[in-house]
Amino acid sequence: MKKSKIGKTLPVPGMIHEAGDPLEPVGAAASTLNLANHFLIAMPSMQDPVFGGTVVYVCEHNENGVLGVVINKPTDMTMHTLFERIDLKVEAGLEGHDDEPIMFGGPVQDDRGFVLHTPGHRYSSSLTVTKDVAFTTSIDVLEAVAAGEGPPRMLVSIGYSGWSPGQLEEEIGRNGWLTVGADPEILFNMPIEDRYTAAMRLLGIDPLMLTSEAGHA
Repeated sequence: MKKSKIGKTLPVPGMIHEAGDPLEPVGAAASTLNLANHFLIAMPSMQDPVFGGTVVYVCEHNENGVLGVVINKPTDMTMHTLFERIDLKVEAGLEGHDDEPIMFGGPVQDDRGFVLHTPGHRYSSSLTVTKDVAFTTSIDVLEAVAAGEGPPRMLVSIGYSGWSPGQLEEEIGRNGWLTVGADPEILFNMPIEDRYTAAMRLLGIDPLMLTSEAGHA
């Protein structure tokens, strides 16, 4: 994997260019559906090699499209490896986190890092999703972790998942995804291998009983 280029503000939906101008909406007209702070759960019938079997946390959904992070697809990179690759000297912040895997967040910007974490300190490029979840694209959050001052709970990914306006709604309409309000306990505390089943159970669904004909929530 390429050396991480975490650092600069990334051009993601709804956030601000480095020059200070909002991204211009493109594509189809905006939907009235807002799935921010929801889980997208891939239907068992989904054969997509990237998204099959995944749970995606939606950080933002607006007229520019949808931005989310896959939360149950670990890479072979650990937090310790990541910090070595971005040349961050760790003082105390990785205690208990060294071996935590970095997630494959999605196929967009897959040479950069993204952090879902509990809100608190404001970082230079950060989006507060809810009182329990924030999304940061700048290196200062990892610098805080290295100094032992980072957020108490976090999920670090390489890459993110993005949909153009109307694209996700179309996929949901074709029964590609189930949707449910997100639970931060699943996002931050649940073992990775249990997150898909736990997200399904938020809907009262046993994944073993689900068929490809089921609709979306």
